[in-house]
Amino acid sequence: MSKNIQLHKNDLPDDLQLGNIIAVDGEFMGLNVMRDPLCLIQISTGELDAHIVQFDRKKYDAPNLKKLFEDEKTTKIFHYGRADIAHIKYYLNSNTNNILDTKIASKIARSYTDNHSLKALIKEFINIDVSKHYQSSDFGGELTQAQLKYCANDVIYLHKIHEELTRILEREGRLQLYKNCLKYLNTRVELDLALFKDDIWSH
Repeated sequence: MSKNIQLHKNDLPDDLQLGNIIAVDGEFMGLNVMRDPLCLIQISTGELDAHIVQFDRKKYDAPNLKKLFEDEKTTKIFHYGRADIAHIKYYLNSNTNNILDTKIASKIARSYTDNHSLKALIKEFINIDVSKHYQSSDFGGELTQAQLKYCANDVIYLHKIHEELTRILEREGRLQLYKNCLKYLNTRVELDLALFKDDIWSH
């Protein structure tokens, strides 16, 4: 399957038109936000394209990306957005608005399984067995073609997957529950950045 993968340095181009529903993912040096810097952001319109932004980590000057994330009229589809949004907020100093999340949707919709990985969702709904070999590779330096392909796979299927999950949520009467969970996502990120890692709802 042919993919249009473009690598941009520091920010998205000024004249790039992405439409009003995009898929977003990030790559970091680890999952500790304050220790492990944001290396890449990849974005797809859902048309087998991926725009990958590699940052200058000394200054993170990305006004076009910040404007896009904060835009209330542009819907952003993540898979496990909690980690991505935390890194975006910490390193780009940007809030992310109008969020959808395929991992949250999957956990509410697909109660017939406990596997909610992106790989599992791509296999079930797209019928493609993608490799996650480069998931734990070093994204802080020069990128290989294999790494770029891996990054693209993380976003190009999210539109279709979210559509399929929404059908299940509607059929099972769980769509409003999913929407209510999304309202909490930015608060969960704020708790993460404030170092509240435990479940605050527990006794």
